Amino acid sequence: MNRCAGPVLIQTKKLSDCLAPLGQFIAWGMDHFENIVRLLLENEGYWVVSSFKVNLSKEEKARTGKPTIPRPEIDLIAYRPGNGYITAIEAKSFLDSTGVSASSLEERYEVATGKYKLFTTPSYRKIVFSRLSQDLVDRGFLSDELPIRLGLAAGKVKKGDEARIEEIMYGENWEYWSPELIKKGIIALAEQGYENEAVYISAKILLR
Repeated sequence: MNRCAGPVLIQTKKLSDCLAPLGQFIAWGMDHFENIVRLLLENEGYWVVSSFKVNLSKEEKARTGKPTIPRPEIDLIAYRPGNGYITAIEAKSFLDSTGVSASSLEERYEVATGKYKLFTTPSYRKIVFSRLSQDLVDRGFLSDELPIRLGLAAGKVKKGDEARIEEIMYGENWEYWSPELIKKGIIALAEQGYENEAVYISAKILLR
């Protein structure tokens, strides 16, 4: 298990541990999309933690307006030395649907609602990120708290919404890995001779 030196200490698994056999990749596309995004991030120099559950207290849950909600789970926590912030990434494959829509990201709620709660409910995001920052320190992933930036990795977006989604993401100062950017990353890995069938099968799925 690796650790990142300096002000941030993030545990990571070996890349080979992140990718399951080809048959499982086909059966569990959503999970493997998340793992492919993780692989691409690590190839770009990020340290990554998957499926991080945020330990909201009873008081914090009550403040969200939903006191019985389960612990929020962040798909990917990513840090690249020198960035000065942590990115909390929601990985949305949506390969067999119309994809992520701009309207879904533009909605705003007072109480956390739907699949895009961190994007659409500012008060909820503030509570979750505050606790997440503390959790990362308490659990030894960080030596000091750092700002947290929201991110989205999309395997597919609704046709015609591409430009608007980019406007929303960058307008909010959020990180965005578009389907095109992810495709380019996978192709680049394949061209580098990365020996893993999941890279090639994912490229085939994303490029269909």
